[in-house]
Amino acid sequence: MKHGKKYVEAAKLVDRAVQYEAADALALVKKASTAKFDETVEIHIRTGCDGRHAEQQVRGAVVLPNGTGKTVKVLVFAKGEKLNEAEAAGADYVGGDELIPKIQNEGWLDFDVVVATPDMMGVVGRLGKVLGPKGLMPNPKAGTVTMDVTKAVKDIKAGKIEYRLDKANIIHCPIGKVSFTEEQLMENFDALVGAIVKAKPSTLKGQYIKSLTLSSTMGPGVKVSTAKYA
Repeated sequence: MKHGKKYVEAAKLVDRAVQYEAADALALVKKASTAKFDETVEIHIRTGCDGRHAEQQVRGAVVLPNGTGKTVKVLVFAKGEKLNEAEAAGADYVGGDELIPKIQNEGWLDFDVVVATPDMMGVVGRLGKVLGPKGLMPNPKAGTVTMDVTKAVKDIKAGKIEYRLDKANIIHCPIGKVSFTEEQLMENFDALVGAIVKAKPSTLKGQYIKSLTLSSTMGPGVKVSTAKYA
């Protein structure tokens, strides 16, 4: 894969043979960011889990203390009084059955997170083929299937993110923007990694966190020492 001149220059700042302490790695990620836009700082954690086994599925959610730096659009499936609650909490879109054809037939996907009350999951389930592959299906583990729509919406707007294993058993998450201070990024990093460490499956034999890399959207990866998470 051929990289541009800026990337090649930025990559020279990073010693690929070194596993940095998290704070030093975040400082390097900021320094190596060269794009004209405010890049997202991302974390990539390779785990020793086997996601094919249900008991080794790592999934959950955490509110980042300093948010993600991104405005998140929330869609809430609810009925009755819960619709008003969701609107009052700041949901961008609220509704029920009438939204199904809009999403299914018209391809409307102008939202980042979907929340549903448990009594609406029968309706939302019909969207499985559309929302599932995009990682948008509401899930009780992530706190997006709940009767407390006010808390769900407010948490998401405040910077709640979901973490889960992908097919290669890697967790990819944003932890803020390059414009954040190193302290803000470090607080977000600690909150997310702390939650993932706590979510270690009890049935897992061997190493849980095999490698941890930080990068900005367009920047090179910086390896972080995993010694303290072993």
